[in-house]
Amino acid sequence: MDTMDDSTPLASQLVNENMRRERLKGRGLPKPDRTRYFTISNQKGGVGKTTTTVNVAAALAQSGLNVLVVDIDPQGNASTALGIEHHSEIDSIYDVLINDLPLQDVVAPCPDLDNLVVAPATIDLAGAEIELVSLVAREQRLRRALDQYATYRDAEGMDRLDYVFIDCPPSLGLLTVNAFVAAREVLIPIQCEYYALEGLSQLLKNIEMIQKHLNADLVVSTILLTMYDGRTNLAAQVAQEVRNHFPNEVLEAVIPRSVRISEAPSYQQSVITYDRSSTGALSYMEASTEIADRGVAKKT
Repeated sequence: MDTMDDSTPLASQLVNENMRRERLKGRGLPKPDRTRYFTISNQKGGVGKTTTTVNVAAALAQSGLNVLVVDIDPQGNASTALGIEHHSEIDSIYDVLINDLPLQDVVAPCPDLDNLVVAPATIDLAGAEIELVSLVAREQRLRRALDQYATYRDAEGMDRLDYVFIDCPPSLGLLTVNAFVAAREVLIPIQCEYYALEGLSQLLKNIEMIQKHLNADLVVSTILLTMYDGRTNLAAQVAQEVRNHFPNEVLEAVIPRSVRISEAPSYQQSVITYDRSSTGALSYMEASTEIADRGVAKKT
């Protein structure tokens, strides 16, 4: 049989993907010294924010790390993608924020991944912005709930969480402020399209305000390029522009446009469990590996 001609675009892509898979094969991810709290945020919609939340969380959980996803977007898309019920009759993160229900009474295990638990969102969250205004310590409520949940896990002899990912709505209201106050790190997905940097300066100003008044420990640690189309010059130009602006924050891994990534939520799965062999899953596994490794590098 003739050997494959890797000069064609498809064959070249397959060779490249096989090399990337080999680098990840059998690779264990390091456990952080303490729980890492991430807010995944971008007030611009349609940038792959929820997709990034569920797939990075799933990739880390599949590697044996203990992960919690907190869905504070009223649409509940992260809950859907991880196979978690989130109709209005069940207790949700709304009850935690507004009614002081303990987080342990809300979290549900992801059916596809043993190490992943989810605090679901329901449509009730749509009114939470207004209800939070009159509450005591309104910006601190999620942080307090997460601290209490960590204490609960420790008291029950459960493994410490390695990662917490908070999926925000595409806005800069009180729900997002709660996420910023609860987190230590911000992960910003940026799509490789013309308006990539539009609105980012406002997001960074809001983060700076949170740092100054509510959470001095918050840092923008990670930027992930999403919806990358290697067939266009524009995508490459945008990617380079973002890297020039944020040389230390942008991950080497890039998330491509992918049918499998788009299909997975309709089956109530992440792409990691839906089609592990796909290009999209490979890219998210690379991004997750890089996030885990960067945490160790910063520590040392």
